[in-house]
Amino acid sequence: MPDRSKQPASQAIAWAIAQVLEHNSLAALATLIAAPANVGAKLLVEETGERTGSLNDSALDEAVASYSRTFLDSRAEARTLKLEELSGELPGQPADARIMFERIEPEPCLVICGAGHVGASLTRLARFIGYRTVLIDDRADFVTRERFPDEGIELITAVSWTDEVRASIGAGRGVSVAVVTRGHNEDEECMQAVMSTHPDYVGLIGSKRRTNIVLERLRETGIDEKRLSEVRAPIGLDIGAVSPQEVALAILAEIVAERRGGAGLPLSAWRRK
Repeated sequence: MPDRSKQPASQAIAWAIAQVLEHNSLAALATLIAAPANVGAKLLVEETGERTGSLNDSALDEAVASYSRTFLDSRAEARTLKLEELSGELPGQPADARIMFERIEPEPCLVICGAGHVGASLTRLARFIGYRTVLIDDRADFVTRERFPDEGIELITAVSWTDEVRASIGAGRGVSVAVVTRGHNEDEECMQAVMSTHPDYVGLIGSKRRTNIVLERLRETGIDEKRLSEVRAPIGLDIGAVSPQEVALAILAEIVAERRGGAGLPLSAWRRK
């Protein structure tokens, strides 16, 4: 591991960002964008608290590091604050100095179990809005480049649902999973694999009766009740979806709401209060 203290600041930060992404971690990058001096100075604060770089003022570094957790918890992609909003007055720093915070994390990934009509529609829609997408099915003719020519879609023929699902989810950071297979047995096998990992979002398609059957079977195998309560089943937001494309939209809307911290309510609801 290189000694970051001996590297130029820009090189050290670039290396640290690469490590955050490689290890599926999370960090906040703070950049001084308006100040009498040191404009462009950067400080990277990782979720562990480790820091790389400096804004060339120890008190300012401390204030930024302290705020970074609040920024990361907000799920915002970026935010610009005046120094006075951040910590009030700091000696030697003008209150209207501005600092931009940026969220550093791996690109969001959607793992889709099942390449039927809904799974196929969800795959294409997720790619359209920028998700790295993995589509898994145990039917080889359902996961072909003829059906999905976009090279950004990873296609996997599952010899074992369990192995492929676990490998695709990995550490789970930034990963959402949609289980939209063709039957109870496939649902259950996928869900068993998912429950041994820790993705950000898990959703299971089907009627209330069908999803309850699967969840009860998982419960009988000893899956923790808290984990089961986190499963979105039936999957998606209630938008009255009927067609596979509409169902895919309802699913992706819920995934985005979970990722961004949205309530899933009409934006016009505030007018009615």
